[in-house]
Order: sequence, then structure tokens, then C-alpha cells
Amino acid sequence: MALKPGKLYYSISEVSNHLDVAPSLLRYWESEFPSIKPKRNGRGTRFYTLKDLEEIERIYFLVKEQGFTLQGAKDKIKTDKKGVNANVEAVHKLQSVRD
Repeated sequence: MALKPGKLYYSISEVSNHLDVAPSLLRYWESEFPSIKPKRNGRGTRFYTLKDLEEIERIYFLVKEQGFTLQGAKDKIKTDKKGVNANVEAVHKLQSVRD
């Protein structure tokens, strides 16, 4: 499922549907990766920004598609963030061509 372009914030259900993962996995990744910091309202509802979404997509690519462990993904993002971004962009372009 594609996210609606132009939105400032995305709910946890929108992000989990977009990546086809459980919301609990996103909450877990949030605890493991300090770079994911969704905004919260008074009730504690999470709202992810585009920056959060990009970080989650990097983690998803490394863990789910490349088979990295969480620690391996942390290390790879720390040492080669540009390379990971390029790979994620290539995957997005190929998926859009396929669709």
C-alpha cells in the first residue's frame, strides 16, 4: 500500500500497512533505534514524519530484505548511510517500474 504523498505525519497503522509489518515491530524498532522519534499527541498516539519514515525504510531494507541483524543494521547505517540510501532508492524505482 502506498502512502499518500504530501502529508506531514503518518499514523503507525499507515506505516505498518505500507511496509506490511505489525505495528508492534515498529514500536520495537523505535526502542532499538534512537533515530526514530515519532511525534506524540496527548494520548500517546504516534505520528511519523517523513524523516522517521525514511529511517524505518532503511531499517526494513537491511533487516527484512538483506537479512541483517538489528546490530548489523545499526552498524551499516552508521558506517554507510549513503550507500544504504542509494540501495533503498533503487528498490523504490524498480518497484514503481514494476507497478
